[in-house]
Amino acid sequence: MKKFVQRILPLAFLLSLVLLMSGCGNQSLSKQNVLKVDQASKTMTWGVKADTRLFGLMNIKTGNIEGFDIDMAKTITKQILGKDGKAKFIQVTSNTRIPMLKNGNIDAIIATMTISPERAKQVDFSQPYFNAGQAILVKKGSKIKDIRDLNYKGAKVLAVQGSTSALNVKKFAPKASVLELSDYAQAFTALQSGQGQALTTDNGILYGMSLENPGYVVVGGTFTKEPYGIAVNNGQKDMTAAVNKAIDDMKKSGEYQRLQNKWFGKVPGFDEGGN
Repeated sequence: MKKFVQRILPLAFLLSLVLLMSGCGNQSLSKQNVLKVDQASKTMTWGVKADTRLFGLMNIKTGNIEGFDIDMAKTITKQILGKDGKAKFIQVTSNTRIPMLKNGNIDAIIATMTISPERAKQVDFSQPYFNAGQAILVKKGSKIKDIRDLNYKGAKVLAVQGSTSALNVKKFAPKASVLELSDYAQAFTALQSGQGQALTTDNGILYGMSLENPGYVVVGGTFTKEPYGIAVNNGQKDMTAAVNKAIDDMKKSGEYQRLQNKWFGKVPGFDEGGN
């Protein structure tokens, strides 16, 4: 019995040591410099949308996510990490993107994410990389021509959970009720089935929907300014500075304009707000 206890004690000690080291490792992981880690691995992990035409949409034929946000992320990765830098993509939603960033599942978010004071308390934003604005999408021939046309009791506006859209509707059409769905695909399906008179989100996203579904149109122009930013964890100043420099370099070289023309150049009447 004594020999058995003598054998068990060292094993228990080693196990405790391993657990202690693991705990220390997790603690340091939350405080590490993400830019330096990415430079060492030559990989940046991005949180992106996969249901948003023009910005980030899954191509079912190739299995790849494609769009303006994706191309921006790829270019920024190369700018920061060099020609061998690799951009890795993880799908997020409006609800999951900040928690995934906080948990360390992703290094940065580029997912049609509006810069707002509330979000800025949780994450650090880059400079705006796309000057979007909120608008509404309605069925072609609808009497709704403007957000204010929805300011009556019984009006129902569709939006996506975790976005700023629902709050803005309450400012401009306070009498309308808002039905929030989990993603844009569900929100558009709800619009098609008559669960609401209009769908609201950023104009760029709505133009993508109208391109894919010609029976629906964007009306009334934009009624808010909703600039998109790239988000990194609080305190990651080196990464924020590197992303800002990459965006500036893209604009100076003409690469930014090239990507914008690639994704939005053929969208009828699209106004990107002075990008």
